[in-house]
Amino acid sequence: MSVLRIQGLHAAVDGREILRGLDLEVASGEVHAVMGPNGSGKSTLSHVLMGRDDYEVTGGSVTIDGEELLGLPTHERAARGLFLALQYPVEVPGVRMGDFLAAAVRGQGGPTDDLDQRVATEASRLGVARQFLERGLNVEFSGGEQKRAETLQLAVLAPKFAVLDEIDSGLDVDALRDVARRVEAMTTEDELGVLAITHYARLLEELRPDRVHVLMAGRIVASGGPELAAKLEETGYEGLAAELGIDEALVDVSADADPFADPIGF
Repeated sequence: MSVLRIQGLHAAVDGREILRGLDLEVASGEVHAVMGPNGSGKSTLSHVLMGRDDYEVTGGSVTIDGEELLGLPTHERAARGLFLALQYPVEVPGVRMGDFLAAAVRGQGGPTDDLDQRVATEASRLGVARQFLERGLNVEFSGGEQKRAETLQLAVLAPKFAVLDEIDSGLDVDALRDVARRVEAMTTEDELGVLAITHYARLLEELRPDRVHVLMAGRIVASGGPELAAKLEETGYEGLAAELGIDEALVDVSADADPFADPIGF
């Protein structure tokens, strides 16, 4: 069994502290959901875990099986078993999915002799049409197509842990079900550990979490089972904050934040 352990994580952007002592532990085969209002630090957490260089880590530790990841470049974190499914996948014109994955697999020292078959199998499971495999990566993909493609990459690369940064955004009901079921299957077939960052309880209806954590002002303020997500649907984050006696829930509200992204936020 592998363990992703986050201890006392502090991180800042442009000198402003966003993560303020975050603790979290995910084991192989487990699904942990992180929920929180816009500006609470959820996406910052995903970027810091994967090593985005404009985020400054000011304290704490992130390890996989006791090996420290902080200080390593992104590609080395990936080689040690960490995968990030981006909230907004980027377009890579001229690079097809198969070529992209071949480079990634070779970078990890893995075999590529059966890669075409693996990609075709996963494309079939996820409903990714062949035409999207022939285009540049994410070029002219819809939001749902992008997230299916991200999940295909996850399945082929088979990391130890996946951080899903709002993978449900932009998905219709059918795409959400396909993506969530494939990720859930990986938790049993490959013992994938999942950290799913989301606004929406609807994802958790499909991707059933073992634990739900609520992030406010850069800290985990509540943890529980799936019933915690159901409670948030009823009370909203404001109600939970009042119950916990929390005055500050936000740390980083950007000017271009989507005002419709959070149905139960402040």
